[in-house]
Amino acid sequence: MSRQPPKYRPNTRFHGRVEAPGRPCAEPGCAEPGEFRAPVLGDRRPSDQPPQYRWLCLDHVRAFNSSYNFFTGMSPDEIHDAQRPLAGWERETRAFATGGSDRPPRWADFSDPLDAIGARWRNAMPAERKDGRPLSGKDREALRTLALEVDADRMALRRRYSELVRKYHPDRNGGDRSHEGMLQRVIEAYQQLKGSPAFA
Repeated sequence: MSRQPPKYRPNTRFHGRVEAPGRPCAEPGCAEPGEFRAPVLGDRRPSDQPPQYRWLCLDHVRAFNSSYNFFTGMSPDEIHDAQRPLAGWERETRAFATGGSDRPPRWADFSDPLDAIGARWRNAMPAERKDGRPLSGKDREALRTLALEVDADRMALRRRYSELVRKYHPDRNGGDRSHEGMLQRVIEAYQQLKGSPAFA
């Protein structure tokens, strides 16, 4: 079985290869096509401008990569700062989402004449009680189970609990036991809200 001679041309699957007929390698004296992009060393452009690149053949880009040193041109102090384990972690980051959504933006920073952004945040943030008493997540879930508004008071809570117990208790609806699961949820919701600071 005869073996075919190896191809001199690099495989098209090489990562980063960009064919451009007629573009020579940027290395002086090289006539091979420049198909691999490499940065220009010592490029001191401002950070808001794109960096400069040059195009090299496969052999010269391999030589460039093997000799590249990230720390070239840095002072010992700059190298030390770049090698610190926590380098880059000192930046202030955004807080994680709270209450199921991000924090609303500062309205003083921009104008929202159509109320497009304000409406989103009103819908995302949970409703609060007018009396300022706090509601926990379990309190809100219990209010949904009992179909009560967030501003319901202790009397409305007792009244709604009595209505639902009469509706779901087997002794009050002809012995029908198919609603026992719902009855249990109603009782648990009532017990949760009865001990909540919002209904104290």
